[in-house]
Amino acid sequence: MELDIALILLLMLTGLAAGLVDAIAGGGGMITLPVLLATGMSPVEALATNKLQGSFGTFAASVYFVRKKLVDLTQMKLMIGCTFAGAVAGTLLVQRMDAGVLASIMPVLLVLIALYFMFSKRMGDEDRERKISYPLFAFVFTAAIGFYDGFFGPGTGTFFALAFVTLLGFSMARATAHTKLLNFTSNFAALIFFAIGGDIIWLAGFIMAAGQLVGGLIGARMVVSKGVRLIRPLVVIVTLVMSGKLLYDQYQQGNQLAGQVLGWLGLS
Repeated sequence: MELDIALILLLMLTGLAAGLVDAIAGGGGMITLPVLLATGMSPVEALATNKLQGSFGTFAASVYFVRKKLVDLTQMKLMIGCTFAGAVAGTLLVQRMDAGVLASIMPVLLVLIALYFMFSKRMGDEDRERKISYPLFAFVFTAAIGFYDGFFGPGTGTFFALAFVTLLGFSMARATAHTKLLNFTSNFAALIFFAIGGDIIWLAGFIMAAGQLVGGLIGARMVVSKGVRLIRPLVVIVTLVMSGKLLYDQYQQGNQLAGQVLGWLGLS
């Protein structure tokens, strides 16, 4: 892959924009994946390289949130372990199965989540009463969402944030902070297996990662300073855009399949 100055700048700016959006609301992959594919990478190479550069943004945001004491690492050890194990299991399974079923139901789930974030009175700057224990949350929900990220991926950050708010009673800012740490964990787990498979375009990934580091730090600071006023609308917008993209992808795939069937029947 040849990298000229224009492409290097494009990758860095794309990483910066994605890191900014990802740190606040998630969904940065919607920005980075199309650009990576446009460089001529295969879908697998684009996904693998996206995990590499995305890990830097979520790591930068996580470190910032830990330093600001929005995240207590001693409390997160079990959640991190369960998320990692779930992501590994999902990554291994997706290599043997078709994720098409999830692709068909995800737009509906994401729209419902967007509506919940839009209208729920629980979305605030204050913590609320916890509904379940931390161990139960880790073994059931972080493991399941980590598995989902390894198996499919879109909307992972939204699922983590929703779980933290509704089940552990976290404020929006605190939920976002914890989400970034677990999102980094699941990204890193998948990254290991992509690296073993030799699918990562390292140079492009590291160039984009430079922008991700900057964008992730800027986004994390905005979360701390703006709180729910910034997070809620961005989560809703990003979630609805993800839903629209998934529906469009399904529509395109349906058209291609229909064209193939008509060709086999001699009707096209």
